[in-house]
Amino acid sequence: MSSARQVLQLATKYRDETAANLGRLVRIPSLSGQEREVNAELARQLDAAGFDEVAIDPLGNVIGRIGSGPRVLAIDAHMDTVDVGDPANWEFDPFSGEVRGDHVLGRGSVDQEGGAAAFVTAGRIVKELGLGDRLTLLCTGTVMEEDCDGLCWKYLIEEGGLRPDFVICTEPTNLNLYRGHRGRMEMAASFRGRSAHGSAPERGVNAVYAAARACREIEQLHARLASDPFLGKGSVTVTEFRSSGPSLCAVPDSARLHLDRRLTAGETRESALAEVRALLDSDRGAVEVLHYDGVAYTGLRYGMEKYYPTWTIPADHPAVREGVTVATELFGEAPRVGRWTFSTNAIAINGLHGIPVIGFGPGDETLAHAPNEKVPVDHLVRAAAFYAHFALRLARAGS
Repeated sequence: MSSARQVLQLATKYRDETAANLGRLVRIPSLSGQEREVNAELARQLDAAGFDEVAIDPLGNVIGRIGSGPRVLAIDAHMDTVDVGDPANWEFDPFSGEVRGDHVLGRGSVDQEGGAAAFVTAGRIVKELGLGDRLTLLCTGTVMEEDCDGLCWKYLIEEGGLRPDFVICTEPTNLNLYRGHRGRMEMAASFRGRSAHGSAPERGVNAVYAAARACREIEQLHARLASDPFLGKGSVTVTEFRSSGPSLCAVPDSARLHLDRRLTAGETRESALAEVRALLDSDRGAVEVLHYDGVAYTGLRYGMEKYYPTWTIPADHPAVREGVTVATELFGEAPRVGRWTFSTNAIAINGLHGIPVIGFGPGDETLAHAPNEKVPVDHLVRAAAFYAHFALRLARAGS
């Protein structure tokens, strides 16, 4: 029977290999819809680690399997990244993948390829120590999360028939244990006016003015949104303002606002829509939830409404308790149990489909989408140990 000490020793033994694997992933640019090469590299790493089966589904998700038991544990990392922004803000090559000192450097090292490198090593440890016949371990390198969080898992569940008993999301948690986050939705508020010559604006109805008044109302709406002791406050903000008309010498006859809405406990798609709708002139303003319609690198078109539900699991849920036990046995102290500030694939895993999910990932979430992204190698070691020990304990519990 494997012990926490054995697992941590093996994770430490494979420290350099884990860091090198992450470096190989970081060196491959992988924006949403452009993950083909990075997923091919991840599949190669899973195969080299001894996974029983490695497959790529029609959307482009990589799925590595160990074991074939009736209970199923999935560990997820999305393989796409955001762009680098202004290169002048970086102190090193965003795609270096260099191990410098105690860190692996580059875009995706924290968000979220560090989690993938750690679960590759976890699989190697599990193969070495033996999973038994009661558990199936799945490690998923998923696609298009940065463009549409949860889309990949919506596909895995609804089209691929995958329904694990537990999921570990490897988004960065600074090695804390997370059990929820706010939901979000993307809305558009549209305004219709009536054009007129710019020399006589009183003859028309300016859609920009209606949209500007709505901006002020939305700012005030944000201040009065509900708050939750665990998840924090709901929020809404205008992130884009567009207008159009016959010419720049004419009163604009249409305007459009893009709204980013973060949903705390008790807030829903319908309640958020109603709050914005109440601010608009019903004759000339309308609000809608937007839809994502993306094309994967495989060529498959797949989409969903841009409503990403709030989710939490209770602090005393078996998955949370097990995660606390695993971390305590490995590292000698209980992790802080908290939540993410941003959104993750868990909106589909738990928010849409009710599958228990916890978060435990390497790296500081404040470096996600930021310049000079880097992850401590020690975090990769500890994350690999956590994933392996969680799987091994779950397998023993089912025997």
